[in-house]
Amino acid sequence: MNDFFTGSASVAGALIGLLFVAISVASDRLRAEKDGQVHRIRAVAALTAFTNSLSVSLFSLIPGHKIGPTAISVAAVGLTFVVASLLSLIRLRQVRWATVRDALFLVGIAVTFVSQLLAGIDVTVHPGNSGDVDTIAILVVICFLLGIGRSWELIGGPSIGIRKEVTAMVRAHQGSADQPQEASAPLVAKAGPEAQTGETGPT
Repeated sequence: MNDFFTGSASVAGALIGLLFVAISVASDRLRAEKDGQVHRIRAVAALTAFTNSLSVSLFSLIPGHKIGPTAISVAAVGLTFVVASLLSLIRLRQVRWATVRDALFLVGIAVTFVSQLLAGIDVTVHPGNSGDVDTIAILVVICFLLGIGRSWELIGGPSIGIRKEVTAMVRAHQGSADQPQEASAPLVAKAGPEAQTGETGPT
């Protein structure tokens, strides 16, 4: 398990460094008047997730049962961030369909922090319980994935979803089906006057 936390600490440090680069690239988005708060929440959410993983990983390497109190502390800080972010969206009246995914992410990371908080309490009360340590290790990986997702959206990375692609294919198929009808309309209109005058042309 020490090897895992050693590797995760290295990964967390590298991801935090890349996050600072992403923030500098997306600085215009963060300062924007419209939807600027949503992007700031994404940046802080990614930093919170990475910092959580880094803190748990580093303190778990210190001799003595440090992982339990550390998991409790950083989970409590993470839950505070989630509550503050939700209140911010409500205060700025930015809770709408475009921000539903961000709200769902905040709920998801809140569930992660609650699970970590409970596992940290169990480890603190029962230091010899390796199952709770494994749970915390899994939650560290989940925080990595959540933070990477937030960072990608922060810089405006492309998103390819199955629902979006299926909708685009249906619309393209409908557009191609309507084109032959539009093309045949002028021919019908051209033939109309000839039919009305009864002219058949030279024989």
